[in-house]
Formats: sequence, C-alpha cells, structure tokens
Amino acid sequence: MMSKRLSVVRMVFRRAALTIVALLIGIVIGGQMGLFVGTRPPDLGVHQGRLKPAPSTPNCVNSQSTAGNSRIAPLAYAGDGKIALARLHALVAAMPAGKVIDFRGAYLYAEFTSKWLGFVDDVEFYLDEEARVIHVRSASRLGHGDHGVNRQRVEAIRTALGNN
Repeated sequence: MMSKRLSVVRMVFRRAALTIVALLIGIVIGGQMGLFVGTRPPDLGVHQGRLKPAPSTPNCVNSQSTAGNSRIAPLAYAGDGKIALARLHALVAAMPAGKVIDFRGAYLYAEFTSKWLGFVDDVEFYLDEEARVIHVRSASRLGHGDHGVNRQRVEAIRTALGNN
C-alpha cells in the first residue's frame, strides 16, 4: 500500500514538473516571437523641457521626477554638451540590447529588449545645456515592476560614461 502511494506521488510530481517546464518553454518561445514587446508610447519626447513623467508603477526611473521611488540623478558631464550626447549615443548604440530609434538635436531615444522574454523598455535622454546635465527616463512598457532593471541600466550607463 505504501509503495503504491509513493508511486502515485512520484507520478504527480513528474507531471507537475513536466507541466512547469512546458509552461516555461512556452513563455520563452512567446517572448522570442514578440508577444511581450508592447506598444511604443505615442507621447515620448521632450515637451516644454521635460520628459514624460514616471507612472505610479515601480518600473520607471526619471531624473526629472520628484517621486522617491522613480527619482534618479541626471547624467552630469564636463565640457561640451553636444559632445557628451554624441558619446552617449555611441555608448547606447554599442550596447547589445539597445537600439537607437531617434537621435536629433538634444534628444536621444532608444529601445532596450530583454534577451529571453523580449520585454521592451523605452529609454530617453535629453540634453539640458543650461543645467549642464543629460536628463534620463527609462521605463518598461509592460508589467508592474521591473526588478530594478531600468535603474541598473541607467547606473551602468553613468559608470560607462565616467559619471559615477
């Protein structure tokens, strides 16, 4: 009786494990097929000297935000602002997950796509020469949280530029 119960329990666990593995494989395949891309927000860009405000969800950082959870320091630079923005453009364009979508004047917009699931984050930079900083906004298109990915990306960019 005990061995029959044990074999039933083993069978249930095997089926559960196979179901979980199949589900995870399906999610990864779905991500690779673009199911988690989302739609590019139509209101990105600089409006009256400001980037789009951060939403109330914890999946965005914005150097122009006053909210504690989304606030991040802008990127400081020394010297010519246009040269600093050009360096930033080259850095973002060279990042494996990044793709520059728009670069004109004082504005740079890129999309970053996660490797396995294909989630897209919208990342904007705005050169404020008067304040001698480059403002940044990095936001996930989908989901509620981002496990700190947007903040980590901006800090990695800051470090790569030598602005830490």
